[in-house]
Amino acid sequence: PSAFPPQDVENFRAAASRATARARAGEWPYVRTVPKQFPPWPVSEVSANGIWGVQHLLHPSMPAADRQVFAASYFGEPMMQAVEAILNCSRADLVMELYNMLVCPPRDFALRWHRDDIGPDVSAEEELERLKEPLVHAQWNLALYSDASLVVVPGSHKRARTEMERSADPFEDDMPGQMFVRMEPGDIVFYNNNILHRGVYDSKTERMTLHGTMGLTGTDPARARNILQHGIGAWAGQCDFSSLPDGMADQASAMQKRLMLMGSGADVGFSQAD
Repeated sequence: PSAFPPQDVENFRAAASRATARARAGEWPYVRTVPKQFPPWPVSEVSANGIWGVQHLLHPSMPAADRQVFAASYFGEPMMQAVEAILNCSRADLVMELYNMLVCPPRDFALRWHRDDIGPDVSAEEELERLKEPLVHAQWNLALYSDASLVVVPGSHKRARTEMERSADPFEDDMPGQMFVRMEPGDIVFYNNNILHRGVYDSKTERMTLHGTMGLTGTDPARARNILQHGIGAWAGQCDFSSLPDGMADQASAMQKRLMLMGSGADVGFSQAD
């Protein structure tokens, strides 16, 4: 709880508000459009359907002042220390990955139950084998407003789905064992992206939640696809983190270089289809 002090949260919120306004006005092409759950998201549908996410907060075309704020929230000490502990690694092992933001849509909207990188049609045997693979990244939500949009089934990242979970409606509102993850501004929740989860968005409740991942060097092609499918490989090499304070600039630059070693991602395809 409260991983960042209130003043930092205020700074993050101000930058997030500006970025969200640009995206809703069609002035930022990297968005998640309603009602599509997985990439690619068509920017042409922003005016008609609205958005539920803003992508690529570290993109070089993000206004410099806002990009600096987002970078401080991603590469800052609270986040780096937490990721080091979760992955039991050194900072020299870490790779810059995704940094996005989840926002409230113009109408109530929900995602279906899913695991981020394991499709719904795999056998129980394959599902369990995938879930046994070593953890090679950390994924988190950093709330800038009170947020209870994330719903998870605790422990489901360690087992195959039950028969009930396999046969349930993809939008089941009362999955056995489900839990709403309730966060206050400044809270961070880390979770395995292959836990059974969904998002339920209330259009009347303000939401700006920073949504990021960091990875480990030497990960497999499936992890590279999960990251590069979002298009980050096309612009990561253009990022300039030299204006970040203290040792943060050096850390960011090193993590950026490790990301670039994954490749451009031009031909990786997509993890899942809508």
